[in-house]
Amino acid sequence: MTRFSLPARRLLAAVPATAVLVLLPTVAYAHVSVTPDSTAAESYTPLTFRVPTESDTESTTQLVVDLPTDTPLLFVMPRSLPGWDVEVEIEDLDEPFEVEGATVDEAPARVTWTAQEGYEVPPDEYQDFTIYAGALPEEGTEVVLPAHQTYSDGAVVDWDDLATDDGGEPEAPAPAFTTTAASAEGAHGAAPAEAAAEEGAVADDGPAVDTVGRWLGGAGLVLGAAALGAVFVTRRKA
Repeated sequence: MTRFSLPARRLLAAVPATAVLVLLPTVAYAHVSVTPDSTAAESYTPLTFRVPTESDTESTTQLVVDLPTDTPLLFVMPRSLPGWDVEVEIEDLDEPFEVEGATVDEAPARVTWTAQEGYEVPPDEYQDFTIYAGALPEEGTEVVLPAHQTYSDGAVVDWDDLATDDGGEPEAPAPAFTTTAASAEGAHGAAPAEAAAEEGAVADDGPAVDTVGRWLGGAGLVLGAAALGAVFVTRRKA
């Protein structure tokens, strides 16, 4: 497997040496990358991972994206992608924290897309993989989302390198972005379920993962049951 696709090498060979310095930065964009629709803190937004197949002979068969654990995304909903199975894995947090009076001790930790037969990403093509996630952490936080790309020959490319201290480009940079100030129109934006439905982000093979919703929903059921019990007792006394 090679880093540069065949068309890229042909293009480099067809231009003068003086032009190579101009073309090399363009070739570098063949890395796996992430593009958020919004970077506003506290917002819920689609995050799209663009995955090119850089091999001349092998196809991309799987993508695994690691989600942050120090600033966890408590709501994650993968977008349906025909021909690909998707799984969101939940793991315990090292340090539980409070949200709306509820203790959260687990969060989505990993999203895995696996191609069904015939739907692999062939050489010199790319595929977009999207999740709807939030809420994004506070302004100025670098959200790093390491990706692991598997090829049909079993080779795995880990896109998990961080930028060097001198600002140099890492060999296999991890997809990342930095959050900005919260939106003036409302920090949280649309409700996750409504916004995801508008974006068409509902996966066919499973529901969204909403850790906060689990806790708040459970608390609501308890309070609701208590209220019904009180009404029942009152009626019996009457």
